[in-house]
Amino acid sequence: MHMNSAAASGSNLAGGSNRRDDIDYMSRALEQARLAGLAGEVPIGAVLVREDQVIATGANCPIGATDPTAHAEIQALRSAARSLGNYRLPDSVLYVTLEPCLMCAAALIQARVRRLVFGAWDAQFGAAGSLLDVFRLPGLNHRVDVFGGVLADESNALLRDFFAQHR
Repeated sequence: MHMNSAAASGSNLAGGSNRRDDIDYMSRALEQARLAGLAGEVPIGAVLVREDQVIATGANCPIGATDPTAHAEIQALRSAARSLGNYRLPDSVLYVTLEPCLMCAAALIQARVRRLVFGAWDAQFGAAGSLLDVFRLPGLNHRVDVFGGVLADESNALLRDFFAQHR
């Protein structure tokens, strides 16, 4: 099955990663989300990993950057591509605190990210299984292994607290 869930996970997750690594890297993504929240942005954070090394991070910043594409995932992909000198990021894993939207999901495919691990599901905009599943569209020349629900409670709490303060 393409979509995996943290609730069904054992000690070894899809893509050869283990649950402890996924939790550690998602914790780092949560740190990025907290930074976004402190800046007045919706608290979403991302960490891009390759060969057990963090190669880029991203914090949601469309308001501060006056850029509707400045989502955490895009920030991490752009940073990694610049530092590596290549827009293709094969064998990388993106950890993000919220299920990616359509734009971000498509960017992961374009960047040839191997694996996506996300925290909270997003019924309103989620493009990795909630609203739609971009990764299952027929005819794509690259497949991303998707795993959702890692530290979902923590991710949801950040979002819930942020919106409670800003509404």
